[in-house]
Amino acid sequence: MTVKHRENHRLEHLGWLRAAVLGANDGIISTSSLLVGIAAAHASHSNMILTGLASLVAGSMSMATGEYVSVSSQADTEKAALKLEKAELAHDPEAEHRELANLYMQRGLDRSLAQAVATQLMAHDAIGTHARDELGISEITQARPLQAALASALSFAVGAAMPLAITAITPGRLLIGVLVAATLVGLAGLGALAAKTGGAPALPAAIRVTCWSALAMGSTVAIGSAFNASV
Repeated sequence: MTVKHRENHRLEHLGWLRAAVLGANDGIISTSSLLVGIAAAHASHSNMILTGLASLVAGSMSMATGEYVSVSSQADTEKAALKLEKAELAHDPEAEHRELANLYMQRGLDRSLAQAVATQLMAHDAIGTHARDELGISEITQARPLQAALASALSFAVGAAMPLAITAITPGRLLIGVLVAATLVGLAGLGALAAKTGGAPALPAAIRVTCWSALAMGSTVAIGSAFNASV
């Protein structure tokens, strides 16, 4: 009985996973840091809620815009490279064949096998083969601006909603401690989940995001403590 060998490298998740994790992390840490900073400055509860809402909306739009512009630039670069490659294939296919065969020889194939592989792959899908093996562009890694923008905006909003909800229900005298603790636990869990989803070790990711987040919140508390914004 033949047992099927299944591999799950999870590389297909890279596009949306990067944007979603970045958005959620940024939503939690930026909103939490902002809220603990103004809490340390003795801002009123209503002002803190307003600040948190503003952070959620503005941050979501900023993340979406930044991701869309950035990934669109990558997509434009990929399209330009593919257009140039198509022109080169049409103008001098023999040179492109030699170029592809040389790439396979550099990866360990002998000359005759490299030439045979290049011939068969170009006959099957010339532009797809050159895009993948020469330019490093594939279906998995291809830029998707709209997907990245939506993932970033939604994940930022979800992340920012957590510290905002905690602020809304926590008494003022306990707010800084509860918000810092909940944020660090949430970020550690998010870092571990993201690493597990991508197939990477969870503990280093959790420790990394927790340490940097603690530094960020500590900095804003120190700044906020230097002011008094009581209303």
